[in-house]
Amino acid sequence: MTRSDATGSRTIPPSIGYVLGTIGYVLRTVTWLRSLLRFLSGSARDLAPIVLVIALFQGVVLRQPFPDLGGALFGLVMVLFGLAFFVRGLDLGLFPLGESMAHAFARKGSLGWLMAFSFALGFGTTVAEPALIAIAQEASEVAALGGAIADEAAARERYALGLRLTVAVAVGVALVIGVFRILTGWPIHLMIAGGYVIVIVLTTFAPEEIIGIAYDSGGVTTSTITVPLVTALGVGLASSIEGRHPVLDGFGLIAFASLTPIAFVLCYGMLI
Repeated sequence: MTRSDATGSRTIPPSIGYVLGTIGYVLRTVTWLRSLLRFLSGSARDLAPIVLVIALFQGVVLRQPFPDLGGALFGLVMVLFGLAFFVRGLDLGLFPLGESMAHAFARKGSLGWLMAFSFALGFGTTVAEPALIAIAQEASEVAALGGAIADEAAARERYALGLRLTVAVAVGVALVIGVFRILTGWPIHLMIAGGYVIVIVLTTFAPEEIIGIAYDSGGVTTSTITVPLVTALGVGLASSIEGRHPVLDGFGLIAFASLTPIAFVLCYGMLI
């Protein structure tokens, strides 16, 4: 039975309140688990093709057992959860953050601050890219073995750091160019075509040992950290400017971020 307090209002007995609280907690937990299973199933669908390819070639073509099946399965589970949480984090954090900042800069109306933010965003996200760090370290070791630099730890570190900074500056410049294109409405196909003409010309003068590294640098910059923020910046900016369409004008920054590092690294190879 319910009890009344001094004012005559009824209060819920502690036992009933505890039961209601427990039911609410269980319902929230079930909802959270359903959401988690939905994210995991989506990640499993994304991973299924590459898992099937590896299993097919390992078991049917090579006809060899996995060297460490338990470790491979554990790693696959970690990748599954990591991909699910990463995609969810993009939806909750990076995409809304990038779009909101783009809207804020568009309302502020300061071209200088917008360009400074675009460069800083491109530089900061790229210099932290794990793929770029890995390829810079690998390139420094290959350059040392090939005699391009001294085979010393300090020389390899300087070479790798220089390569990373060069690519990061290139992506920063790319975002400045891309944002300026969104503001002016210049045709992207002409700008990209002109950029690759410059790359072809630079390739003819660059040292042979830097050409492959330069072309690979354009790919590693468009990875897990850079792409979400850069895409959100372009779409958010195009949505905030009158006369610009998010689909027609908001995309394309990634193309510039893939192009300019090639030219910058080719120049880097000619200078060192």
